[in-house]
Amino acid sequence: MPRELSAYHRQVAATNRVAILDAAADLFLELGYDRTPLARVAESAGVSKATLFKQFPTKAELFEATVLAAGGTPEHELADPPPGDFHAGLVALGLAYAELLSRPRVEDLMRTLIAEAPRFPDLRARTFDFGTLPVLAALKRYLRAETEAGDAHVDDPEVAAPQFLGMISTVVFWPRLVHGNWSRTDEETLHVVDEAARTMVARYGARVSL
Repeated sequence: MPRELSAYHRQVAATNRVAILDAAADLFLELGYDRTPLARVAESAGVSKATLFKQFPTKAELFEATVLAAGGTPEHELADPPPGDFHAGLVALGLAYAELLSRPRVEDLMRTLIAEAPRFPDLRARTFDFGTLPVLAALKRYLRAETEAGDAHVDDPEVAAPQFLGMISTVVFWPRLVHGNWSRTDEETLHVVDEAARTMVARYGARVSL
């Protein structure tokens, strides 16, 4: 049975992970997936190759973690909306998601993923579990909380949550990924999120007859 790490060693591992992911993001964006050697990532992160391989045995796993980290949100920055106003809570989480999608690294890393994946079977085989993103996890919790409070009827948050975020990303993210110069004002983004929230309320709100 593996020995449990001490608090100090867990902190060192977490610090090393952040340094590795930051270095990897810079190098993947500068050099591309193919031309980024793991040894160079370790050197840039200031860790040994053994330390890097312990956390990320393959380049594909490192790239996946880099993409997901770019879309991460520290938990203290993403408070769960209180139940009681289904529409307002959805708007708050929808805006947090739209902000995530506006980060330059997210856009650039997704372009790299789309461009490189067909050429590399190991990268293509990765599942890219976007369900681990904090905003999606928070949305699922919120849908369950509203259902328990009687303000919504969401039988399957695993389906409803990505449907809501999909309505937002289809308008505010994917056109920009394709066209590059596509942009929306804050007011336009709020309108997109508000419309998506209204659609969810119309489908899952407590007053809806199922």
